[in-house]
Amino acid sequence: MTPTLKPSAQKVQDALRARGFRNEVIEFTASTRTSAEAAAAVGCTVEQIAKSLVFVGKSSGQPLLVIASGGNRIDEKKVQALIGEKIARADADFVRAQTGFVIGGVPPLGHERPLRTFIDADLLAYTEIWAAAGHPNAVFRLTPDELVQMTGGIVADVKSTPRQ
Repeated sequence: MTPTLKPSAQKVQDALRARGFRNEVIEFTASTRTSAEAAAAVGCTVEQIAKSLVFVGKSSGQPLLVIASGGNRIDEKKVQALIGEKIARADADFVRAQTGFVIGGVPPLGHERPLRTFIDADLLAYTEIWAAAGHPNAVFRLTPDELVQMTGGIVADVKSTPRQ
C-alpha cells in the first residue's frame, strides 16, 4: 500500500466523503484491475469484488453502469430487457469520457456525470464487498447496502446462467 493516493483514487475518496461515507480508499503497489487480482490483494473471494462494467445504449448512445459480482458474467439480454434497448460493451475512450476513469479502475461513484446503474443481486449475499476506487491499483471496502445508497442503482438479476 502507498501512503498517498494517486489523483484518481483521491477523487473517489473525496466523492465518498462528500456523500457522507466513511469508507477508506486503499491503494496497492500491485494491480487490482481484475476481480482475481483485487480478491488476492484484499483477501476475499472473487465473488465479493463489485466489478464495474460500462455499456452504451445502441440507439440512445447513453452510458450504463452494471456493477456485478466478480465471479459472474453479465447476461446482456437481461440488461437490455431492463432498459428497453440493445447495448454494447463500451470501449476505453467512451468509458473514460463518461466516467473520468480508466477501465479496471471504474468506481461505483464519482463519475463525470451520473450513470444509470444496475447492481447484480448476487452482491447482496455478502456482508462486505470491495469496489474499484478510481485507479487500477485502488479499492475500497463497503457493504451492499452502501453500494445501493451511493449509486442509487437498481438491484436486478443481471448474471448469465450456464447452459445445461
